[in-house]
Amino acid sequence: MSLNPEPGRWWSKAISLGTYIAVILIVLAMLGNRLELWDFGLGFMLLAAGIILAFIGLVTGIIGTIISIKKPYPAEKTRLIVSTCVCLLISGFMFMQFRVATSVPPIHNISTDQVDAPRFKKVLALRVGANPVEYDQAALGEAQSKAYPRVQTLRSAMDAQASMLRSIEVLEGMGLELVDTDFDALRVEATATSLLFGFKDDVVVRIRQSGTGSIIDLHSVSRVGQSDLGMNAKRILTFMDNF
Repeated sequence: MSLNPEPGRWWSKAISLGTYIAVILIVLAMLGNRLELWDFGLGFMLLAAGIILAFIGLVTGIIGTIISIKKPYPAEKTRLIVSTCVCLLISGFMFMQFRVATSVPPIHNISTDQVDAPRFKKVLALRVGANPVEYDQAALGEAQSKAYPRVQTLRSAMDAQASMLRSIEVLEGMGLELVDTDFDALRVEATATSLLFGFKDDVVVRIRQSGTGSIIDLHSVSRVGQSDLGMNAKRILTFMDNF
């Protein structure tokens, strides 16, 4: 019996190990952020490390699979194919996220009223250390209007109280967690949490009486990160469509 390992076994195991570590890092980043075990910076570092390992695993996995077929190394082929497919899924998903990020402006603060954006109140206590909530029209207005021209004040034939009730219903239907419902001020504050990483965006809805109807403005701001991948604008447009 030969004491030497099968040709190619060590590097195929190394590729598989790198894939496992990549998956573990990405899962840790997701769980840690979602459970608020650490801050955004550490979670992003873990995510970035996992993505880099997955990309390396994809390239080396493809090369290793080709070698295992040509040699042939049948014992290595299955392991390499599985590792390559896992790395391909991770790399493909992250590439799609990158494409989305580069297709929208790197902003995370969106308001239907750029001059007098609806103001947060109760939710501010939950945003300690988070991105500022003030809307800077000079810095954000042009980019927002160009990227999201449909984000405008919503006008309704319903009176303010009816619009308030409808706003609460729509926000809950969208899966947001209500933080405050102030019927005197005609303001609703709510928080949206992303599915995978648990990133939080805060939303305030302001209703004003206008004749027999009402006008509704929304302001949505991410707690962390520079770019929101268009989610704040998408959330506002979904609210408007569902209203």
